[in-house]
Amino acid sequence: MVKRTVGILLFNEVEVLDFAGPFEVFSLAENGASDKHFEVITIAEHQAPISARNGLQVIPDYSFATHPAIDVLVVPGGYGAEQTEIHNKAVIDWIIAQTNVAVLTLSVCTGALLLAKAGLLAGRSATTHWMDLDNLASYPDINVISEQRFVDASDDTCSIVTSAGISAGIHASLYCIEKLIDSNTMHTTAHRMAFDID
Repeated sequence: MVKRTVGILLFNEVEVLDFAGPFEVFSLAENGASDKHFEVITIAEHQAPISARNGLQVIPDYSFATHPAIDVLVVPGGYGAEQTEIHNKAVIDWIIAQTNVAVLTLSVCTGALLLAKAGLLAGRSATTHWMDLDNLASYPDINVISEQRFVDASDDTCSIVTSAGISAGIHASLYCIEKLIDSNTMHTTAHRMAFDID
């Protein structure tokens, strides 16, 4: 079985569950023979320790210059996304480049603001953390959806899924497993995590 590579973006002040939730979901997805469907890696602009929200220290696996090709891009949120990386041209350009080649791009929480800044949500429906819905709506041509755990705005050009705040990234990641593999794998993964998807 050929594994798909999931690349999770990291940056200082990233919300912990925004990246750790999807990391857990994609890491646990496997077939009946216990073969994993995904290789999950973390990527930052520079391969140096990241200080996530509330001081958690994380060492990314790769930098923008060294990571392998990725099939699924996960863009988390947090204070670092909405206040710092949104002004970082290198990060925005990298997100655009990866979305152009990835099979699917998933944003968690205010990671949607980075996709919006990159122009990737124009003409699409999207969601984000409830506290930042107005912020997302300030970008042109986005149909902002509230009170929904995740929104699939995929079309013929690319597959993009955005999710609401923090824990919604787990739900959205499970949905992405159903989208990329099948419903049985999604339910098996959710059951293993003791996560109620209904």
